[in-house]
Amino acid sequence: MRTLCASTLIGEFFVIGFAGLVAMQLSDLPAATVWTVSGIAMLLCVLLCGMLTRPGGVQLGWVLQIALIASGVVIPAMFFLGAVFAALWWASVHYGRKIDAAKARWAAQGEAAGDAVADPA
Repeated sequence: MRTLCASTLIGEFFVIGFAGLVAMQLSDLPAATVWTVSGIAMLLCVLLCGMLTRPGGVQLGWVLQIALIASGVVIPAMFFLGAVFAALWWASVHYGRKIDAAKARWAAQGEAAGDAVADPA
């Protein structure tokens, strides 16, 4: 799960950075405000990559997805991009957990097969 979710977050990092550039040109917000908000969101993306396996990491990722969709108030295209990344986040969490469960099953089967070979009695 961690790899898929981290990949999504890194993609969001770049989208948020580019959205900040667009917001500077298309909105009436001061550049300092745009870059403070964008910078915090970008930093959160990077920090979440390391927090995914900790309690609350995935939930913070959902908060980031909601904030990304809400940024459509400033840049309307972000409604669409935010929804796309929310769908990617869901897929990363959902399928990442399935992959982790499959890996655990394979590891357990490998250990069971190793025990059977080591102790033929």
